[in-house]
Amino acid sequence: MNQSWPNLADAAADFRFLLTRGYPRPAALALVGNRYGLDHTARQLLHRGVFAPELASARRAKLRRLRDLPGHPLGLDGHNVLITLECAGRGLPLVAADDGFIRDVGEISGAFKVSPATDRVLALVADYLADHTAGPLEVFYDAPLSLSGELARRTREMFASRGLVVQAAAVPVPERLLSGFTGAIATSDTALIDAHATVVDLAGEIIRRHPAWRLIYLREPDPGVGG
Repeated sequence: MNQSWPNLADAAADFRFLLTRGYPRPAALALVGNRYGLDHTARQLLHRGVFAPELASARRAKLRRLRDLPGHPLGLDGHNVLITLECAGRGLPLVAADDGFIRDVGEISGAFKVSPATDRVLALVADYLADHTAGPLEVFYDAPLSLSGELARRTREMFASRGLVVQAAAVPVPERLLSGFTGAIATSDTALIDAHATVVDLAGEIIRRHPAWRLIYLREPDPGVGG
């Protein structure tokens, strides 16, 4: 458990209990956060990481490892994957959530900018996909975000240089295409996970290979989950 929040596991247990009892999520989070005197980041860790057990179990049932899907079509929620990895690279806290996915709490999605760090994490993703003979791949970026078209171009070039079969594009609403994608999707977005049958936590698998990154568990680690 992270030393910055010594009571975080207890707070997570209380939050989980309240969700199990049907408490509204915002009210339960406020109650627990106030009780333990949690700061904004700690509350975000709970919000992004704790779910009612029935919901967490349903999501885990959809989770597949990339190694189990060689040669299968895979749709990537581009910004979701890259932002999670950029936050990891910056040393920002990451939460190993109840539903088996790893999420960041950086809250940088709306202000995301393409940078040299983006190329570094894009290379990590490309190498990992190539190592697992993934694809064919379709990568969808959120067109309203800065330089999304350029990011799609870089993705096509970098993935192709690893021998991957890839299409990448900036689209107005990636979620619409991903929710109906034929094949598995790579995302940690809860709405997409709930909408799709087969999901890969691509960023999470890569993060688990880097033990120095700041991964916070809110309960005992599950030995059955990982890359």
